[in-house]
Amino acid sequence: MHCQFLSLHQVLILIFASSVIFFSNPVFAAEQVVLKYGIFRESLAVKELSKFGETGELSRSLRVNLALARQNPRDIRQYLTTPVQVSPVFLDKVLNSQIGNVILDELSQVIHTPSRKADRQALRSALVLSASQDQQMTLLEVIQNYPTTEVEVEGERLENAYLLLRRLQGSLQDLINF
Repeated sequence: MHCQFLSLHQVLILIFASSVIFFSNPVFAAEQVVLKYGIFRESLAVKELSKFGETGELSRSLRVNLALARQNPRDIRQYLTTPVQVSPVFLDKVLNSQIGNVILDELSQVIHTPSRKADRQALRSALVLSASQDQQMTLLEVIQNYPTTEVEVEGERLENAYLLLRRLQGSLQDLINF
């Protein structure tokens, strides 16, 4: 009788552990993006920003936000979607170096966590994941792959972030001259 109780107890523990693993909703990518332009701040679904990047179609809230911030939607879309060719192996090596920390710190001035904690780690993860899919990355992919439920983007500095990513496309010498 005691042995049956233990096996039933073990089965219940196994069922509970399995349900926690299979039915929990782990966070692997950003769901919301807070797009900031000076005093303007708009929270929107990453899907909404992705749709804009893919089709050029602006949602009402994004249209209003960009108009108030006096931003050209065509330029913003270009910064978000123009791919940068980069080897994931090279990218990983660079981002895990002193030069990489400087690059990550610069990028985290544009794309960052709401708490501003662990920005380097989150960006490193998003960048490498984006590049590993197809040997290239876009700012939109970095936002989509950001490992928190919410990511903040300083919209006025998107061009700077894009130009910084372009440096990763170049040679190591380009990075040293950074």
